[in-house]
Amino acid sequence: MADQHELTRRERVLDDLANRHLGRIPAGLREFLVFGIKQAWACLFGALMLLAIIATAWWYPDDASLARNDLLVILAVLIQALMLIFRLETGRELWVIVLFHIVGTGMEIFKTSVGSWNYAEGGVLHIGAVPLFTGFMYAAVGSYIVRVYRLFDLRFSHYPPRWITAVIAAAIYINFFTHHFMVDVRLVLVLAVAVVFLRCSMHFHVHRLTLRMPVLLAFVLVAFFIWIAENIGTVTGAWLYPSHVDGWELVPVTKLVAWFLLMMISVVLVTFVYPPKPPDEVTSPDNLS
Repeated sequence: MADQHELTRRERVLDDLANRHLGRIPAGLREFLVFGIKQAWACLFGALMLLAIIATAWWYPDDASLARNDLLVILAVLIQALMLIFRLETGRELWVIVLFHIVGTGMEIFKTSVGSWNYAEGGVLHIGAVPLFTGFMYAAVGSYIVRVYRLFDLRFSHYPPRWITAVIAAAIYINFFTHHFMVDVRLVLVLAVAVVFLRCSMHFHVHRLTLRMPVLLAFVLVAFFIWIAENIGTVTGAWLYPSHVDGWELVPVTKLVAWFLLMMISVVLVTFVYPPKPPDEVTSPDNLS
């Protein structure tokens, strides 16, 4: 599996178990199982957040003295604290997750003010119309990406200059605000991302095999799964789009474009913690646990 120096203590336990117990399983099935286990482990923060949203939608009483939004904030803080206490995330990774939180909350405050979507009223732990748990949903994306980077020992061939990716990411973030008042250039930005990352491939180590995938395909796949999570969030009433006023319906597939662009921002933020390395570069011996 991944280089031992890039794993937290708990992840080393999983790595050792895989090496010890999966050796006799056919190679193809073994790689598939390890891939699934690693992905599930990387999604832990986001999965726990979704579980909290679903559980409070189904079982939390509407007339409870503690508002559901405030309960979700408390649960989100508890999840993040436990991730650190049990060393499921490292200290320096927390900084990029906090940055995701700030960037996401800033966009949420603006988007709710212009009516792009809205949250249920109630509670005291909010900024304007934005419950504070929303920032943790963006943080969950950051948590997933940094943990995937570590678990799969990600390497990149033909990675574009980081200053170019940073400029495009900044333009994407600005357009999320300005398209309400000016021309929406998101399709131009999608084209820019496609051109810049066209030759870039991601090399990921599963168990005993290292596979390769175009980075653009990875962006699309992650955007798709975020879109699925977004549908779960809206069906549970955690937040609603204007089209949901008369009843729930599937979040438009066009939202995939927004999540694709978000992936660009996310990757750029993560490169401040994990600078992209080529496949043949030796992993740094820093112990991140």
